Amino acid sequence: MKPISNDKTDTTTFEMGGQCPFGGDRIGGVQGTPPALSDWYPNRLKVEQLHQNGPQANPLGDDFNYAEAFNSIDLEALKTEIKTFLTTSVDWWPSDYNNYGPQMIRMAWHSAGTYRIADGRGGAGEALQRFAPIDSWWDNGNTDKSRRLIWPIKQKYGSALSWADLIVLTGNCALEIMGFPTYGFAGGRQDAWEADNGTYWGPEVWDGHKKHTPDEMVSRDKRWRGRNGDADYDLENPLAASHQSLIYVNPEGPYGKGDPLGSARDIRITFTRMAMNNEETVALIAGGHAFGKSHGMVPAAEIGVQPEIAPMEQMGLGWHNPKGKGNAENTSTNGIEGSWTPNPTQWDNDYLINLFKFDWEQTKSSAGALQWTPVDKNAPKTPDAHIEGQMNDLMMMTSDIALKEDPEYRKVCEKFLGDFDAFTQAFSKAWYKLTHRDMGPRERYLGPEKVNENDLLWQDPIPVADYTIIDAADIEALKKSILASDISASDLVYTAFSAAVTHRSSDKRGGANGGRLALAPQKDWEVNRRTVPVIAALQSVMEEFNGPDKDSKDHSGKRVSLADLIVLGGCAALEKAAADAGVATAVPFTPGRRDTTQELTDIEMFTWLKPVADGFRNYLDQDFNKISQGVAPEEIFLDKAQLLSLTTPEWVALTGGLRAMNANHDGSAHGIFTDRVGVLSNDFFTVLTSTDYDWKKSDSRGMTFWLTDRASGKNRYSATRADLVFGANSQLRAVAEVYAAGADGHKRFVKQFVKAWDKVMMLDRYDVKV
Repeated sequence: MKPISNDKTDTTTFEMGGQCPFGGDRIGGVQGTPPALSDWYPNRLKVEQLHQNGPQANPLGDDFNYAEAFNSIDLEALKTEIKTFLTTSVDWWPSDYNNYGPQMIRMAWHSAGTYRIADGRGGAGEALQRFAPIDSWWDNGNTDKSRRLIWPIKQKYGSALSWADLIVLTGNCALEIMGFPTYGFAGGRQDAWEADNGTYWGPEVWDGHKKHTPDEMVSRDKRWRGRNGDADYDLENPLAASHQSLIYVNPEGPYGKGDPLGSARDIRITFTRMAMNNEETVALIAGGHAFGKSHGMVPAAEIGVQPEIAPMEQMGLGWHNPKGKGNAENTSTNGIEGSWTPNPTQWDNDYLINLFKFDWEQTKSSAGALQWTPVDKNAPKTPDAHIEGQMNDLMMMTSDIALKEDPEYRKVCEKFLGDFDAFTQAFSKAWYKLTHRDMGPRERYLGPEKVNENDLLWQDPIPVADYTIIDAADIEALKKSILASDISASDLVYTAFSAAVTHRSSDKRGGANGGRLALAPQKDWEVNRRTVPVIAALQSVMEEFNGPDKDSKDHSGKRVSLADLIVLGGCAALEKAAADAGVATAVPFTPGRRDTTQELTDIEMFTWLKPVADGFRNYLDQDFNKISQGVAPEEIFLDKAQLLSLTTPEWVALTGGLRAMNANHDGSAHGIFTDRVGVLSNDFFTVLTSTDYDWKKSDSRGMTFWLTDRASGKNRYSATRADLVFGANSQLRAVAEVYAAGADGHKRFVKQFVKAWDKVMMLDRYDVKV
């Protein structure tokens, strides 16, 4: 490469097009970017995913309390400022119809719309729309301008107002200034500080901002099965969007071919994956399209690159438009041009009225995108967003026509056509769900506009305790009762962990709080069969303590919940197991969990928490090979560790401790490298790292293994991939060696295990977290 020059006439330029600007040369002491580890070893287990968005990336520091900071804001004053901004316009990016409202609704919708129910990832919760790859998805075209427009408000409020909260609140304010009554708003979303480098967004090779032809989309598609009419028509899990770099579906229909019924199938699958039913889906689409317009004045091929690789002088803004003003009447986003209604800045029912009143024919935008216009040339017109006095034809997308042609969606549309108030309420509640779905329990909600109703089933409600919580003396008495019962220590640990391991840090769902392990669907999962008799025994302990009614025992109104008792049983068993191993330790226990009811448990939504594989409990679904689609068990194990917010040392220690307690789902001997089952020893690690043994596959696919004694040649222990990964992976082995080595290895292990155990038991305790 050409050396750096001090000659001011040098015309060398540097572009951020995904290649190293140094070309691999060492210049001025700077090393060119080498190939990534994943380039050299594409199948390596990416353990570093557990340490994303760590404290080193956070400029606010560990002692920053966002709840206190947010609650110091005068929310009404903030909303007034946002609403004042929305009805102004700036020259560098003029507002449509002199109102930024529709543009900001799209920003908020696309921030929240990445949520998916399968693993709880995505959503508005961390403002990941600011970072790659989401900031540069084709479907997010020009949302970078929306965030830059509200930067002065963010700048004023600083750390007291996260980007994540501001984006959603701005969307709410936009709806309100256009006459829509929002259901409420809750703050509490805390920003991420780096790109999400671990979420799986699809199998396609990323190619940035390029928009493909229908034939190219068909040839590139790798996420759909049976899309050409087969009975097994489905979308790969855990994906929700129908194509790479989209939020929901292609507005031109599958592969851009203008097929409304095919679009309806895509909509139903993707919106279901995003936890929305038919009514919520129609309400969101019809409600969102009551406002604003779509932009398609310039072909995609003429638009510049996305933000992540834009030239430096664009300062993080992408999609440079070289035509005319580059904005206003020349704006392009998805390529479709026009508005759905005659009054794009007013809440009304005109979207549905016009969709059903007129017949629609396919046309193309100036950018060449497929869209629909009324056959009747006397249909209402819509004012141009920027050219005074100009009136344009109404527009519908293929995904809009889908609502009219699909029988089930049509029923919902007809209901809303006949009852505008019902439509308004449905959109209001669906918008609230869309923008709050990933926030988790209501204890995390902040601000005076949060909705405190207990009837929002998607919030996984748990009734408030109407009794006094147990104290330290009660806890000790209950521990003795549990240990005196016929429940084994292994079963107690297994049951407690089974209750807590369902938690997902992504959308804050699952966990032991609520006692849902005793309710459908969790009680019926194969992986939880071992817990059923344990739950029954613990219920007897609970009834003995509580009595047949809450006032019959002399506990001064105290009661213990089943949820608390499940966790307490595991903690009591572990204290005994640690003592039996020669390491006296107190396992923390924080009471206050409550029990919910079957009526407050959405079985369909909780079914998504059912594991395909769980390495902690050495479990594989009986249909694992079909469901996993080639993903190795240890990769799913890593994914679960990440969803539990575990660090690498915590993951390693937690697994080793569970093996010592024989917390396998079926009580099998896999990974139980000890003759002292139920003792919190470090035997798992000493055997795993020993050179006295040899490991051999016990099946042709390499799913299970035998440990063979080198001296005798006899099989000593059996194992799965979820066991051997801690010795085979170099990063995991490095930690395992610490727990296996020296006089302090065992104590370090026990200390780390107890810390990790308590962390998992407390993941869902937002009622006691600051």
